[in-house]
Amino acid sequence: MMYRLNRLFHPQSKRTLVVAVDHALFNNAAFLSGIENMEKVVQTLVDANPDAILLSPGEAVHLQKVAGRAKPALMLRADTANFYNDVLPSSRLFCEAYERVVEMAVRLDAACILLNLLQVEDYPDMLNQCVRNILKAKNECDRYGMPMGVEPLSFKKTKNGMEGDLDPAKVVTLARMAAELGADLIKTDSTEPEEEFHRVIEAASGVPVTVRGGGRASDKEVLEHTEKLVGQNVAGIIYGRNVIQHNDPKGMTRALQAVLHEGQTAKAAISHIRSEVGAGAR
Repeated sequence: MMYRLNRLFHPQSKRTLVVAVDHALFNNAAFLSGIENMEKVVQTLVDANPDAILLSPGEAVHLQKVAGRAKPALMLRADTANFYNDVLPSSRLFCEAYERVVEMAVRLDAACILLNLLQVEDYPDMLNQCVRNILKAKNECDRYGMPMGVEPLSFKKTKNGMEGDLDPAKVVTLARMAAELGADLIKTDSTEPEEEFHRVIEAASGVPVTVRGGGRASDKEVLEHTEKLVGQNVAGIIYGRNVIQHNDPKGMTRALQAVLHEGQTAKAAISHIRSEVGAGAR
C-alpha cells in the first residue's frame, strides 16, 4: 500500500503538492475555464512538475502517455457527484463511484484513488451514499494495494447558496470519520481560522491530511494560506484553479513547492512567479 502512496510525497519534506484537474467531471461550466484543452493542460503541468496531478479516468491517459520516469504521480478521481452543478438539483443529489474503480486505477498506474465524503445540509442521503461508496471500495483497495484517499467536506446553506463549512468542529468530525472508514489519505477543507487545523491532523490519527484550495485568490493569499497550514503540520495541499487558471502555472507551482518542501515564507516564495506574464494579484 505504502509503495504507491510514497510516490505522492517529497522525499525530504514528506509533503505533497497535488494539482487538481478533475473539475469538469462535476458538470459546472465555471470549472472549465483554463482546462478546455486537457492534453495541453496536462503537458503544462508535467513541465511545472508538481508531486502529483488529480485527474478523472477519462483524462488520466494524457498524463500516463508522457514518456519518462520524471513526471508527476497520478491521483485518480473515483466518483462523480451532481452537487457542484451550476444549479443545485431540487430532486435528488447523488455521488456515484465508478464500477471496479480499483482495477481501473491499477491499469492506469495510479498512486491513489480519491472518493468523496460529502455532508450537505438538508441532504442526508448524500453522506449515506458516499459512505457506501467508500465501504465498497475499501476491501478492493486493500486487495490490490491501492491507497484510498477520502475527501470529507461539509456544506451549509447561506444566502449565497451552499458554501463550505469551515467550522473546526465540522472539519475535525468528518476527517475523523474518513480515518475510521479506512482512508489512507485525507483531502479536506481548511479550518477557519487556519490555526485550528492541528486539531484535524490529531483527529486523523496518523492518516496524512491534505487541504484543498477552493476558488481563485491572489498569489499572496494562496501562499500565506499555505504557509499557515505548513505551520499546522499539514501533509500537503491539493490546489486546482489557483494553479491551472494562473498565468504562470510553472511559477505558481514552484512557489508553492518552495513553501511546502523548502520552508520558505510566502513573502520569499512569491519571487518564483514571473510578473511579466501577468500573474495574479499580489
